[in-house]
Amino acid sequence: MLSAFANAFRSPDLRKKILFTLFILAVFRLGSTVPTPNVNVVRIDECRRLAEDGANAGLYSIINLFSGGALLQLSIFALGIMPYITSSIILQLLTVVIPRLETLKKEGAAGQQKITQYTRYLTIVLAILNATAFVTMARNGQLFQGCDGIMYDRGIFPIIVMILTMTAGTGIIMWMGELITDRGVGNGMSIMIFTQIAAQFPTAMWSIKQAREGAHGWLIFGLVLAIGLLVMAGIIFVEQAQRRIPVQYAKRMVGRRLFGGTTTYIPLKVNQAGVIPVIFASSMLYLPVLFATFQPESKAGKWINANFTGAGGNAQPLYNLAFFLLIIGFTYFYVAITFDPVEISDNMKKYGGFIPGIRAGKPTEDYLAYVLSRLTAPGSLYLALIALIPTIAFITLGASQDFPFGGTSILIIVGVALDTVKQIESQLQQRNYEGFLK
Repeated sequence: MLSAFANAFRSPDLRKKILFTLFILAVFRLGSTVPTPNVNVVRIDECRRLAEDGANAGLYSIINLFSGGALLQLSIFALGIMPYITSSIILQLLTVVIPRLETLKKEGAAGQQKITQYTRYLTIVLAILNATAFVTMARNGQLFQGCDGIMYDRGIFPIIVMILTMTAGTGIIMWMGELITDRGVGNGMSIMIFTQIAAQFPTAMWSIKQAREGAHGWLIFGLVLAIGLLVMAGIIFVEQAQRRIPVQYAKRMVGRRLFGGTTTYIPLKVNQAGVIPVIFASSMLYLPVLFATFQPESKAGKWINANFTGAGGNAQPLYNLAFFLLIIGFTYFYVAITFDPVEISDNMKKYGGFIPGIRAGKPTEDYLAYVLSRLTAPGSLYLALIALIPTIAFITLGASQDFPFGGTSILIIVGVALDTVKQIESQLQQRNYEGFLK
């Protein structure tokens, strides 16, 4: 593997792409530490430390995790890449509902370019809304409960400057992500999410050791690390698993030449939905938590605090059950809207393809739907268990407050790493080098 890394840097084109990607990521991390104008850096650091040790530490840990620590510091890149990810998911869902978007999707590169343009516009709109919400919360003292004074001036002009700065930061992040995709290695947006999560990993891991003295601290540190590695190994095994449905194409005459007669397959992954259902479920479950944060004295707020938050946070049985069921439901929903057996069957029939032993048309549709439903069942259970097992294990070890990484972050880290390594592997193989996966 080390020789493969050396070979990657010996190739001039690949070396330039890797160095360019690292440079963009360094700029991204630098922007995540530069504060927005009008922010009292000393005071916001004090409030952040108090919040991470308080009753809502779990919520703040998740926010810190997916923003790379930038949001709770109100930096210029505070919103991170999440507005773009949210707008991409929204456009993907709307493609099934709006005929115009579905038509654009079928037009190929030109249509995809138009959808990408709509995604950018929606990203800016979401960034403005998110920036306005967070700046308003910071101004009213609601960003950190019971902690005020994080702004020097509460006037309307400084507030507008902060909102515009955060929105512009999101636009720059979106541009840098597309630069990585075009001129670097891997998918830019995915790598930037990977960077945000990985940036908090060393600090969170070392805090486990620092919170305990002597050999006990090292023991818990080692157990948490071992559990994380085992979960990653399981994720890699399942993420690489797929059901290959064989497809044969009949021979046909085009003019005076004979085409077809080839055999290929349709790869159906066990985890066809990726990490999207976990993100959906997490977002849905944090809506009541946010409500309870701002309305703690109401009946609903007290019930939510008793069943969804409180000591141990994610250890609450009702929270775990709701999280488990939501992940399974969202997995079936997302797979149903992203994989269309009718469209696949029509395309196969159009080009003379068929599944051996299955007639073309409706029988092929039914067969693909049957296989997909059988694959989605273990895939949804896998996602739900991966999302819950690390959290339960870390809480059992007494590391729930110190180690904020759950199944979502591990899924993202492993998935992005696998995709990036595969891209580097393919470029190395083009130059007759041994790759990473050998």
